[in-house]
Amino acid sequence: MEAVLHGFNAITLFIAAIVVVSVLSTIFSFRAGAPILLVFLGVGFLVGEDGIGGVDFDNAQAAFKVGSIALALILFDSGFGTPLRSFRAAAAPAITLATAGVLLTTILFAAAARWLLPLDWGQALLLGAILGSTDAAAVFFLLRAGGIHLRDRVRSTLEVESGSNDPMAIFLTLMLVGVLSVDAAGLSWIEALLEFARQMGLGLLFGWIGGHIVRLAVNRLPLEVGLYPVLVAALAIAGFALTNLAGGSGYLAVYVAGLLAASGKIRHANELRRFQQGLTWLAQIAMFVTLGLLATPSEFPAVLLPGVLLGLFLVLVARPIAVGLCLLPFRMSWQENVFVGFVGLRGAVSILLAILPLMAALPDARLIFNVAFIAVLVSLLVQGWGLAPLARALHLVVPERHGAIDRIQLDLPDETAHELVAYRLAADSPLIAERRMPRWVRPALVVRDGRSLRSMRVERLRAGDVIYVFVRPHRIPLLDRLVASPRAPDKSDREFFGDFAVDLDVPVADLAEFYGGDVRADKSALSVRHFLEREFGDAVEVGDRIGLGAIELIVREVDERQRVVEAGLAVTRKA
Repeated sequence: MEAVLHGFNAITLFIAAIVVVSVLSTIFSFRAGAPILLVFLGVGFLVGEDGIGGVDFDNAQAAFKVGSIALALILFDSGFGTPLRSFRAAAAPAITLATAGVLLTTILFAAAARWLLPLDWGQALLLGAILGSTDAAAVFFLLRAGGIHLRDRVRSTLEVESGSNDPMAIFLTLMLVGVLSVDAAGLSWIEALLEFARQMGLGLLFGWIGGHIVRLAVNRLPLEVGLYPVLVAALAIAGFALTNLAGGSGYLAVYVAGLLAASGKIRHANELRRFQQGLTWLAQIAMFVTLGLLATPSEFPAVLLPGVLLGLFLVLVARPIAVGLCLLPFRMSWQENVFVGFVGLRGAVSILLAILPLMAALPDARLIFNVAFIAVLVSLLVQGWGLAPLARALHLVVPERHGAIDRIQLDLPDETAHELVAYRLAADSPLIAERRMPRWVRPALVVRDGRSLRSMRVERLRAGDVIYVFVRPHRIPLLDRLVASPRAPDKSDREFFGDFAVDLDVPVADLAEFYGGDVRADKSALSVRHFLEREFGDAVEVGDRIGLGAIELIVREVDERQRVVEAGLAVTRKA
């Protein structure tokens, strides 16, 4: 018994040490701008049979199971962290890249692999499918570590594509493994296409159901606050497994479930995001280190040259051509096309899919695994360190916006959505340059030089002040910009002053009826001017805004007598 406990403690210490080393290695990654996946894989190499650890790990099935669960958690968090507005803005080009882009990349890469390696067309296509998807975690870690802040359109496209292209690559790989494994049984391509439709359809259906179940469970069940993140993680894994059992794509289901769960009002959203962030890091460490352990670097030299050439072909030819063709209908600039084509880092999913031929005992499975591993390393090295310089050279970098340093969702009894948001003011913030601010931005508390000050006693805000503001969630992007923008907004800024100006003499009821708004009966006959002046009185100020269901009325200009002389209307689409 003592020997068993001693062995258990030794293994526990070993695993804990690996996690600690992996976590500490991120310090180097942030300072050097190195891809975090490359560092975690390096830890696996060091611990493995060719490294100082000498651990002989050759269990492909165990590695695939660990990687699958970890990937499910990562995809759920990816969906949960993708704002629905970003998904809508970039859905068309991103989903095109996630489907047709993956297929085109697979075909182009297969042609090169067929020429450079002793593989038939089926095996070459399998290798292309394995390397078909990008790694979202690697992409956005590099953007953060390099201090790169991209234009919203480019960032949203990359974000949605990276989170949604894994199911397509996984399906293609599984389909090709099936075709190569049972070729004698005559699995037809028509059957494969029907299977694709079934997997994607069930994945979407189960994801839609799962997202609503997660939100319903969190909003309705009376649990301790600390149990909600545990419940959500368990529901995500359960949805993943159930979808797979039903014959659907579990990976697509968990991504869609995360996206839908966060798209509406959900309690304890910030606590859920913090927990999932830590859980996702742990999942990445577990997956990457396990995959590094499974690899045998001493076998790489035999296929090093074709592996490196194929990796370069993937980065510099196959991915850019596929992206360029897919983005033609969307009229993106050539700079955006070039950058999106370059930012296609391969990572854990590709290595995980390379295990499938090993599990199926396909001919040349070890060759396919090693070449895929080398191509992933090339992708991380070339694209990882080239991303930031290319973004700057193409002028796709925008000034940094200092967003909220903390957000606390308030669960109010009447279910009114409010958050307490904290900001540290930059020196060029309009809140410092301009003495006046919209009333909905006025802080509840100001912390200056370590002292808490009531906002009414603060005559003027200073750089470095931390302000706490109560605000509705849909106005937080406006607040982000107002805090961080180097200049005060003007009337051409639609986000602040509405989509267009409105006639002040038009009855509010007419606007509400035409744009789907909602106004109380006792105020419906008022003109826009009288409505705003009645709501805000003599204290009306530029930037004041009031919601009327699906629209907002915004004060654009006031005269010296505090009368509204111009107003704007914003269609918020929030009924």
